[in-house]
Amino acid sequence: MFLFSFSSFSVHFLTGIRWRSSVFIHSGIRKSSSKMSIDINAIGAQKVKSVANGEVKELKSFWEDQNAAVIFFRRWGCMFCRLWAKELGEIAPILAKHNIKLVGVGVEEAGSKDFVDGKFFDGDLYYVENISTYQALGFKRFNLVTILTSLLWKQSREAIAKGRSMGLGGDMKGDWVQTGGALLMEKGGKVLHHFAQTGPGEHMSNLDILKTFGLENEYKPEMANKKPEERGECNTEPSP
Repeated sequence: MFLFSFSSFSVHFLTGIRWRSSVFIHSGIRKSSSKMSIDINAIGAQKVKSVANGEVKELKSFWEDQNAAVIFFRRWGCMFCRLWAKELGEIAPILAKHNIKLVGVGVEEAGSKDFVDGKFFDGDLYYVENISTYQALGFKRFNLVTILTSLLWKQSREAIAKGRSMGLGGDMKGDWVQTGGALLMEKGGKVLHHFAQTGPGEHMSNLDILKTFGLENEYKPEMANKKPEERGECNTEPSP
């Protein structure tokens, strides 16, 4: 068995290009300017469909009337996506308290039921109607070489260990070569931060998300953000 059921590709990886951002402060909210230029008006017009009821919305509806953290997952069956979703649960109450909408978006409907049933994410879930949404956001796609190479990265190994210790599992359903990221938006449509994944286990930390909204003082590290060894745990679970 290759790592945690890589023989069945339970967890799939991503690669891409790293964009560094410069951060500045304005009105208590940290803003960032990315070297990756995105057309937020075009992105806002992209449509997504609710996993819960099939309702179709434009992305901009999430940030028209309130600040929003929109997380673009790679694949519902991806262990790394499930891990990120679970960790976001730590700060979901803080975001809600400050009227910041937390939304998860996937590439497709396939696998979404298992994601919902697993209760991985504490927010509303949608999937894009067209992969062009991810393309407009600059989220790249894998190839065979980058998939295999990414398995060896330190961040991948650490995320694998953490995901296994939490029993998150994974599956083969859906488009497993697409990457994801996040959009942190200010009410009205101003981009606070555009994040594109560059490695399989990479995601924005909870602290960085709160910093972007000027809420870092409310951050309190919990078990969900610690590595297995920091929790005094060892992984005794069998590979899924």
